[in-house]
Amino acid sequence: MQCLRWHRAVFTVVLALGSLPVASAQAADPLRVATFCCNVTPAAGQPMFSCDALQTVEQPLLAKGIVIESGGERYVLCAVDYCELCDSSHDAWRQKIAAAAGADVAHVAVQCIHQHTAPLVDRDAQKLLAEVGLPSAHVDPKVLDEIEARLAATVRRAVEHFEPFDRIGTGQAKVERVASSRRVPDAGGNILVRFSYCGDAAIRAMPEGRIDPYLKTITLARGDKPLVRLHYYATHPQSKYGDHRASSDFPGLARETLQKKEGVFQIYFTGCGGDITVGKYNDATKQCTAELAARLLAGMEASVAATKFAPAGPIRWRTYPLTLPRRTDKGYSLADCLACLKDPKVLPVVRLYGGAVRVAFHQRAGQPIELSSLEMGGVHIVHLPGEPLVDFQFFAQKLRPAEFVAVAGYGDCGSGYICPAKACRDGGYEPTDSCVTPAAEELTKKAIAALLGAND
Repeated sequence: MQCLRWHRAVFTVVLALGSLPVASAQAADPLRVATFCCNVTPAAGQPMFSCDALQTVEQPLLAKGIVIESGGERYVLCAVDYCELCDSSHDAWRQKIAAAAGADVAHVAVQCIHQHTAPLVDRDAQKLLAEVGLPSAHVDPKVLDEIEARLAATVRRAVEHFEPFDRIGTGQAKVERVASSRRVPDAGGNILVRFSYCGDAAIRAMPEGRIDPYLKTITLARGDKPLVRLHYYATHPQSKYGDHRASSDFPGLARETLQKKEGVFQIYFTGCGGDITVGKYNDATKQCTAELAARLLAGMEASVAATKFAPAGPIRWRTYPLTLPRRTDKGYSLADCLACLKDPKVLPVVRLYGGAVRVAFHQRAGQPIELSSLEMGGVHIVHLPGEPLVDFQFFAQKLRPAEFVAVAGYGDCGSGYICPAKACRDGGYEPTDSCVTPAAEELTKKAIAALLGAND
């Protein structure tokens, strides 16, 4: 069928801040989508998040994504079963995917799901570790080269098999007894910590706290045939880790189970879950992991059942250069992080996270992080960096209350946690593991407003 192709319009949105977020608008027709899935599990013996050498692959770690083609342009959304991709490693994945997909690198979003039974990848930090004699604390660069080449080959094959789509569906449903706030206030207002597994029965018994209970689903379809579903839910995605396993944990179990049941390609993204865990409902047993997966799956299925379709409208892709201010207070300055990195008396895992990763982030202080969003009709997908707290997800949703807004966190994770200023004042775990100042809140929210076209 011949389709009318609109002329592309390119414009800029200028914020009072002086940044120049760029948006490109593409015609709704013709619209095509291709899906890709690549096994990105490192080889045995490579270190996982906790620096434990990989011994057992419980489930393969996958990079799953879509390439959308519209008006001669291509756009890529990719979710990876890794804990984090930081700094130049995140850049490299975007660049290699872009080249393989035939897309502009500005049109590629790569988000980690953040399972801790997976590696943290930061080539900049790896070089620093090698210089101080600790190369084994990070995945071998040769292993990473092979994984990235395999992913690029998978994407190249995928774009040989585009399928047309003409409808976009949106649905949401509550997920019961999975997410709970990690920031639990005691009677005096002090912030207690409820980690992904919390051994303190009294803290586990406290209320769920402030979470976003809704899982959101976006479906691309041709007529009545769904081609791919994208799911968004905000919680830390691990039930147990530090035991030499590679696993996609309960989100991966739910995702792959639904794909098998439906015969439809499924992708899962973690939202702004920086201050949300499964600690209230998790005892770190295999049975508990299975139960979490089953409850997440039930939420996915309910969201799919609630899906309503509309014509797939024009695509608009926005980008925004976000520069986050680095911390310089005691323990977080570049000098302090270098001292941690070089101290042979410090545990390797601390030299990695408290030293090398933070030094690498400091050394890129002049380089903005490129954020992006995809808009299709009244549907918006926002891609954020680091570990943003749930406040940023609520902020995004309030900017477009009459439209469907999905948020994915865990893009370039060099910043660590991105916290509202109030959370920094109140204390708790998240501010202690953040590499940026409280000023990051205002800057990140300005970026979100630009990505949602709130200033158009």
